[in-house]
Amino acid sequence: MTRTRTRLERGRNALGPALELVHTGRAPTRAVLTTELGVTRATAGAVAAELQTLGLITVDARPGAGGSQGRPSHRLSIAPDGPVALAAQVHADGFRAALVGLGGRIVATAPGCMTVDADPAQVLREVVRSGARLLRESGRRCVGAGLAVPSAVAEPDGTALNPLHLAWPPGAPVRDIFNRCLAEAGIDADGFCGNDINLAALAEHRHGAGRGAQHLLCVATGHRGVGGALVLDGRLHTGSAGLALEVGHLTVDPQGHPCHCGGRGCLDVETDPAALLAAAGREPDPDRSLLDQARDLLDAARTTDDPAPRAAARTVADRLGLGLAGLVNILNPDRIILGGLHRWLLDADAGRLRATVERHSLWGRSGSVPVLPCTLDHGSLVGAAELAWQPVLDDPLAAQPA
Repeated sequence: MTRTRTRLERGRNALGPALELVHTGRAPTRAVLTTELGVTRATAGAVAAELQTLGLITVDARPGAGGSQGRPSHRLSIAPDGPVALAAQVHADGFRAALVGLGGRIVATAPGCMTVDADPAQVLREVVRSGARLLRESGRRCVGAGLAVPSAVAEPDGTALNPLHLAWPPGAPVRDIFNRCLAEAGIDADGFCGNDINLAALAEHRHGAGRGAQHLLCVATGHRGVGGALVLDGRLHTGSAGLALEVGHLTVDPQGHPCHCGGRGCLDVETDPAALLAAAGREPDPDRSLLDQARDLLDAARTTDDPAPRAAARTVADRLGLGLAGLVNILNPDRIILGGLHRWLLDADAGRLRATVERHSLWGRSGSVPVLPCTLDHGSLVGAAELAWQPVLDDPLAAQPA
């Protein structure tokens, strides 16, 4: 005799898609979930109930929790005390660990030192220990760990090929080191790693300024250098080996400053925080973050009569606009988002930057590409957590502890 499958069994394949819809804010109610999944209301209810049983979401069935017309729909939200991912980021001025829940919500953070050791194992050991303390204090279950680094990361082996602004050796096996450090700290979770700007773009696409874009271009400055990323139909475009979109080495001034890559006048050295300080004739303070110093300089451009900061901001914005126009001509994105110093340059004079992109891009006059600021704080950390959450989003049942 053939057994009739339950609603949950019929909808079990929908658990992952359903969780992703709630995770990205695209299914705030059970009614929307039903429509997005293309299933019956009963099946959607069974799926939502199972995700709640797994401790991943909450289903609010109180009257008035849903829509205002017709029968109220159950409201779906991330479980406030649910599991977390351990996220870590290393950059030229230090490191930071965080716990990130579903929905891209940062639960806790812990900044690290201002000096990054030349031995990647030492740095990763410290950042993992910092994350382990956060886990102990929170009492949350850890589903996995993600690491963001300022380097192209080769796939599938997880090596940092060119950490140009760190003293790490080229080809450092950061994924293997990260996993060893997790095990040493007693964290029973898989570790993943990726380029910091790639991960920031992924986070913005799921939770920030990139939501809804089909072809999203992200360009951003970290504490040193410039990175870029492209998200196509919800997936990072990383190329055949994880090395795509090294936009920092797009030339914007052939007579410009020498670049670490061997060229001259690349975005990496013409539009990062050090470049802004140099354009204003300011010597960097070695005891402070370059990014903080660049932000102070932009504040001075708005609030003082000193012409040097204003001229420097215009110069760097024009270089950035020229580079973005070249990327528009090659990639034809439907949205550009800017992070770090580039976000602040956009905030300071959006009209000038957008006009430069339009003037130099082939398609600018026929339909300007929106250029928007990134909206997430610690986007690379949120993106690192997305790597750790992905197995859960793919299969919420398989990702549960034994």
